[in-house]
Amino acid sequence: MNADTSHPSDLTGDASGTGRIVLLTASHRVAPGLLSWPAWQALRAADRVLCPDADHPQLPYLREAGVGAEVLRPCAQELVEACAGGRTVVVLPSGEGDAALTDGLARMAGSGRHAMPDLELLPGSYDLPGARLLDLVQVMDRIRRECPWSSRQTHEGLAKYGIEEAYELVEAIEDGDREALREELGDVLLQVVFHARIAEEAEEEPFSVDDVAATIVEKLIHRHPHVFGEATAETPEEVKEHWLRTKAAEKRRESVTDGVPLGQPGLALAAKLAGRVRTAGLDVALPGGEGIGYELLALAVRAEAAGVDPEAALRAAGRLYRDAIREAEGVGEA
Repeated sequence: MNADTSHPSDLTGDASGTGRIVLLTASHRVAPGLLSWPAWQALRAADRVLCPDADHPQLPYLREAGVGAEVLRPCAQELVEACAGGRTVVVLPSGEGDAALTDGLARMAGSGRHAMPDLELLPGSYDLPGARLLDLVQVMDRIRRECPWSSRQTHEGLAKYGIEEAYELVEAIEDGDREALREELGDVLLQVVFHARIAEEAEEEPFSVDDVAATIVEKLIHRHPHVFGEATAETPEEVKEHWLRTKAAEKRRESVTDGVPLGQPGLALAAKLAGRVRTAGLDVALPGGEGIGYELLALAVRAEAAGVDPEAALRAAGRLYRDAIREAEGVGEA
């Protein structure tokens, strides 16, 4: 078969058999031409291969493989007639899925007035795990280019949203709300992709989301020698030792306090510093002084030593306090 742009009226056939329609789908997240063996078998064995989209990404690869595909958009009736005489017609739906065609076939089959061909939906390729992330990157790219608000955002302007989304994620985890957890993880992921998209436009040292992913992949592999290398680790404590050792070699920090963000909540900051001191085996006295700040610092250090996250503990107590306030107001649970 040679590729052509035949008119739908050219789809004819005799009435000696109902034939077969194969709707061949392929993921747009997989490189064109990478089809399954059953898909290639169906394409080569078909009497006709039809594609309604002249720009379908699979067409050049089909033609290179010697499979002639006709650029043609038949209606349901014309497609059924094309299968007459027991012929097999493979259809490559467009990116929109060609709902009009499939709905038309369903109506014909449901009417009981037509001898229908066998209908098969054949996936030619499947998404790999993480493939939907490609959609997110594409959507973000378009929004950055076309949205009046998003196109003007900067790293600095978005910073507050990153903090808000992180706290909303923590709230969903503490509430045990699976639906909210899924949504908030998406919101946090959006911040990562948004910042990476902005970074592509930098005049100095631009980078993309692929660079971000490559950096964290390299870091994870390097810090897990017990998984990707020859080292061994049988306990979580040994894993942590590997992590801290490789991290120290990477960062070459002068102080155990290097890399501790001072802008984090106070209790979390105090606990983080206390953890660094304890892990390093340092003997550092707490600063003396009067006032609630010093008392909170001592409580945070004590909590960290006991394996308690003081920030989470205070948040849990705050929730109970919130509930008590609502009860006193005569308001139902939040």
